[in-house]
Amino acid sequence: MSVLDVAAGTGNASIPAAQAGADVTASDLTPELLEAGRGRAEAEGLALEWVQADAEHLPFGDASFDVVMSSIGAMFAPHHQDVADELVRVCRPGGTIGLLSWTPEGMVGALFRMMGPFAAPPPPGAEPPPLWGSEAHLSELFGARVDSRTLKRDVLEVTAFAQPRDFGEHFKARYGPTVAAQANARRTERETELNDALDQFCDEWNRGTPDHARFEMEYLLAVGTRT
Repeated sequence: MSVLDVAAGTGNASIPAAQAGADVTASDLTPELLEAGRGRAEAEGLALEWVQADAEHLPFGDASFDVVMSSIGAMFAPHHQDVADELVRVCRPGGTIGLLSWTPEGMVGALFRMMGPFAAPPPPGAEPPPLWGSEAHLSELFGARVDSRTLKRDVLEVTAFAQPRDFGEHFKARYGPTVAAQANARRTERETELNDALDQFCDEWNRGTPDHARFEMEYLLAVGTRT
């Protein structure tokens, strides 16, 4: 089975697919992530193809793959319809398109709304990433081209941080959209305001205790057949 992972990052979905026996191509816009993923795969004795590619302009032929998937990846490309059109184009008729996306109503959707006033203006025509976690939005993007088999919401439980605001520090250090928002807030002299808002956000979304934080990050699993 030929599998394309779009916006694969370091291979969190690509590597398990290869372990299951698929012929996997992992594509991403960022070469540093591909290099890290290649190292992970080699350490496990797996052979994948790693290709630098823009999710809005995939360098693959029509109907090239049995499975086209993206796990918390393609949702961050700015022009959603362009991405959806490319996912459909490179998937063979009868093949599978699978997506995992944060939801607008969940924690990450709320994070984007909180960061919005501090972030730089998006490119013309850009749409919010968490819209990919909306069943209605997916229906608009794919229409009759994909026959939905699975639309299931669930939560990723995060318990790795002792105190709620430690998660905010992790966002600032590791999460690209937060890193970018903080850089813009620094340029506009609003960094302290953003830091205070992020602290409050983490306190509000903590479902644990002040000393044993627990967060629930809602996602949508969408799987369909290319018609």
